[in-house]
Amino acid sequence: MLRRFLLLALAVALTATAQKYAGPRPPKADLPYLKHAENLIPTEAVEAKEEKKKDDILYVIDGANSSAKTPLSLPIFLLQAAKLVPERLQLFKLDSKSDHREILFSRKNPPTAIRIEVTRLGSDLYRIEAGESLEPGEYSLSPQGSDQVFCFQVF
Repeated sequence: MLRRFLLLALAVALTATAQKYAGPRPPKADLPYLKHAENLIPTEAVEAKEEKKKDDILYVIDGANSSAKTPLSLPIFLLQAAKLVPERLQLFKLDSKSDHREILFSRKNPPTAIRIEVTRLGSDLYRIEAGESLEPGEYSLSPQGSDQVFCFQVF
């Protein structure tokens, strides 16, 4: 009896994990989209400018604010990956100045990436979630070792 119950429980668990994602799908590959219910908002995809300062590197992004905005302090992103490796994305808070956003990578005090959780929803579809509540401000998802950034604002 116990064996039948365990086999049934295993079958139910496998069926639940095999269910396919039925929500909205990103229209463009390799661009994270903010998920707002059934709506997808593309993040601002730009190249950060690298400025070397002694032993530090300052990355600068034009514009004080991102065009991609969310009221959610725990944003969820959908990504259809073709070239991007979702597990190599990092989330950072940016400092907003009068006409640009920036982040300083210092050898003495490097910025700490905000934890994210990556879940595979299909063969090339991924759900990316912030692992902690984000304060209002400017943020960037960025592939490790790349100047490519995907910016958004929490308001």
